[in-house]
Amino acid sequence: MNIENGEFEDWRGSKADPAKHGGVTASSIACVVEVLENMVFLSNATNFVEYFLKSMHYSAAESANMVTNFMGTSFLLTIFGGFVSDSFLTRFKTFIIFCTLELLGLILLTIQAQDSRLLPAINSKPSKTQEAILYTGLYAIAAGVGGVKAALPAHGADQLDHSNQRLVSSFFNWFFFSLCLGGLIASTVMIWIQENLGWNWGFKISVVTLSVALCIFSMGFPVYRYKRPGGSPLIRIFKVLASATANRKASLPEAENTQIYGEKRNHDKFRFLNKALMGESVASTEVEETKTFIGLLPIFASTIMMNCCLAQLMTFSVQQGNIMNRSLNSFKIPTQSLSVFPLSIMLTSIPIYEYFVRMFRSKNNHHPGILNVFQPLRRIGLGLALASGSMAAAAVVEAKRREAANDDVVLSVFWLGWQYLLLGVSDMLTLGGMLEFFYSEAPDTMRSMSTALSWCSTAMGYFISSVLVTISNSVSGHFGKEWLGGSDLNHTRLDLFYMLLCILNFINLLNYIFWARRY
Repeated sequence: MNIENGEFEDWRGSKADPAKHGGVTASSIACVVEVLENMVFLSNATNFVEYFLKSMHYSAAESANMVTNFMGTSFLLTIFGGFVSDSFLTRFKTFIIFCTLELLGLILLTIQAQDSRLLPAINSKPSKTQEAILYTGLYAIAAGVGGVKAALPAHGADQLDHSNQRLVSSFFNWFFFSLCLGGLIASTVMIWIQENLGWNWGFKISVVTLSVALCIFSMGFPVYRYKRPGGSPLIRIFKVLASATANRKASLPEAENTQIYGEKRNHDKFRFLNKALMGESVASTEVEETKTFIGLLPIFASTIMMNCCLAQLMTFSVQQGNIMNRSLNSFKIPTQSLSVFPLSIMLTSIPIYEYFVRMFRSKNNHHPGILNVFQPLRRIGLGLALASGSMAAAAVVEAKRREAANDDVVLSVFWLGWQYLLLGVSDMLTLGGMLEFFYSEAPDTMRSMSTALSWCSTAMGYFISSVLVTISNSVSGHFGKEWLGGSDLNHTRLDLFYMLLCILNFINLLNYIFWARRY
């Protein structure tokens, strides 16, 4: 049986049968695998700091930078993983290959951690060979994570009926729930294991867990449905841009009459690209594909600033927690487990959100305007607004904490709950909305790469956060004292930095509204 362009096929290459292939069960496997994969990724990010410090004998600053660079690179490489998935391999094969690469990198680091000959001597820096093994394993994991995070959500959504947009939306919400659940396990169970049994157990458990995830995903191959890759979308985009540039002097009516459009949802956007149709090698579908992808980029850029706020939960909020009262009756909350607060809030908010969506839909089926609030663009906008509010709350709490510290009073760490609450709900709305929006709006041939924009936004947010800290210190230093200079938060102005992020996020929200209304 011939498979037409855009149709799904089964594992034998025949046309997929909706009764046998795909569906909720097949997409649920992606959610289960994401719990295990994200648990491995985040627990290792925590484990690496101690490993670099105590076993590889790097300094605290070097170790922190290595972990930050590892996480940023992992998220940025999702674009490469998405490109491979859309261009050359099915999403199933992409996941298998990149998850195997991540597993091999993890095994290499586990072997190095257990073999004293591959570790530096006490009080000595690692040799070139030891560093080569370390970085090979580390960035094999980063490359693997990039491919996995690009392919897995798109593969899961591929299993669903795309005519049922509510079902696709629900999948991305529960996929985000799975991501947070994996993070929660990493922040509790894995932290306990590392503190009580040793960090080397973290590597061993990660190898076993990722192997199980790979097996679970692989066993679903008979019930999955697959879409053949459509060749390099980047080459098609560059071809359209080159042709439009070469024919820039042509009139638009002449160009638009050259070919008849199939789908015209972007006919009135980026009309200058229609001049590419004057070239004999460019099809109208390629012009539409280019218009659609370019149209996604302003939305993508508008979400980066929100992720700058999210980066604070991993950095300054943890430092705040370190010098606050972390006692809960007789139990003292570990510093590394402070991320349990936002993760718990995110996990709680998703079922509540799903409940309200179902309730509103059941009561307002005849009033679709009311349901527009649940559309991805509106959810992203609400998430960006909450990010600005969270930084305002963080600034107030930090000012109160520093004032109390000057009076020798130590505030409870639960005062940080306000920023964790607002940022947790903000992240749920924004990242969940982005995954759904980029997948649903992307051309069929670019869904993995477009979905990867969500993860790239996270990476760029972390990098820009570091740049903002440097700029803030440089500017404030010229007018007296650096806001974030020194290691004692009681003598810094973290509250002013938080307020700066609040203002920048509000400006960014206005920018987002402008682009969202034009979309």
